[in-house]
Amino acid sequence: MVEIQPKKLIFTMIKTLTKPITFDDFIAQYPNIGGRYELHDGIIVEMPKPKGQHSTVTGFLIEELILTIIQMGKRGIWTIPRESIVKSSNAKSGYEPDIIVIDQKAIATEPRWASESIIECAESVKLIVEVVSTNWRDDYFKKRADYEELGIAEYWIVDYAALGGRNFLGNPKEPKLSIYQLIDGEYQVQQFSGDDIIISPTFSAFHQTANQIFQAG
Repeated sequence: MVEIQPKKLIFTMIKTLTKPITFDDFIAQYPNIGGRYELHDGIIVEMPKPKGQHSTVTGFLIEELILTIIQMGKRGIWTIPRESIVKSSNAKSGYEPDIIVIDQKAIATEPRWASESIIECAESVKLIVEVVSTNWRDDYFKKRADYEELGIAEYWIVDYAALGGRNFLGNPKEPKLSIYQLIDGEYQVQQFSGDDIIISPTFSAFHQTANQIFQAG
């Protein structure tokens, strides 16, 4: 009899899965999967492996956001966790943002944070940042819609390589940083490119230009 290893079995399930799974089933499997996966409408999706510049841009933004948090006197109150899963309001999806800034006071009331690093309440989140990869449609369409519905106050899409569609980046396409601010339950967007100074509704002390971010490293 051939013994099937648990990890191999999970990868087989991911490849052959046709029936959506629940968020709780995804969380139960997650520690054994390995790599980086998200749940999209009940389907486990493997995230693209970040390339060098993607990682550099993400790291640069983390450093700048930490400095901004300190300058704003929020050190120890607003923090950037290493890992977290944001649960959609319909409980069909779970996302692991490239960067997330959380409010330590609000996160204390999250029932699954201490044991599973799960965020279910928008009040726990000050900012979510997605740095665009080849799966850009997820950032611009699906995640934007789910973050809006959940009530995330501020969401950045950092498209440093101009991978997104022309309806977002213009024609010809150019790198842009899009800031979505929740106003009356709907996202309003402001875009920055070139030498535009980033203007964040939440992080008023953040003064980098779009190009400083795009050209990091």
